[in-house]
Amino acid sequence: MANPNLQSSSTIYGNTAYIAPSTTSVDVAWTYNGSTSLTGLTPASGAVNKVNSMLVSNVSGAAATITVGVSNNPTYASGTAYYLAYQIAVPIGATLIVFDKTTPLYITENQSIGVIVGTASALNIIASFEVIN
Repeated sequence: MANPNLQSSSTIYGNTAYIAPSTTSVDVAWTYNGSTSLTGLTPASGAVNKVNSMLVSNVSGAAATITVGVSNNPTYASGTAYYLAYQIAVPIGATLIVFDKTTPLYITENQSIGVIVGTASALNIIASFEVIN
């Protein structure tokens, strides 16, 4: 089921995912609940993820760029990316709000979110989302 009916959902779980990309290639290995890996915030079969916010913090000593996209494939690199943010420079010690609860995204099992950083290990990315079954 690629896009479940939200009206008939029985559970909604709140989660926070985070990543600190150590490479400048596409990174979609988000971690949430401390141990589970999510590929690009793609939900399990029969679920949808409502991604409420995404924050990017620069923890390095120089400005660093971030690109964030939604792919039309559960494997980000195998699909076409549609950019939410494209090569935005995040200043030293600053936090960029890529989107917040006023513009949530629904990610279905045939989609994913990926990030590309311009400088390895310079940015921390945190996303708040709900898993709706």
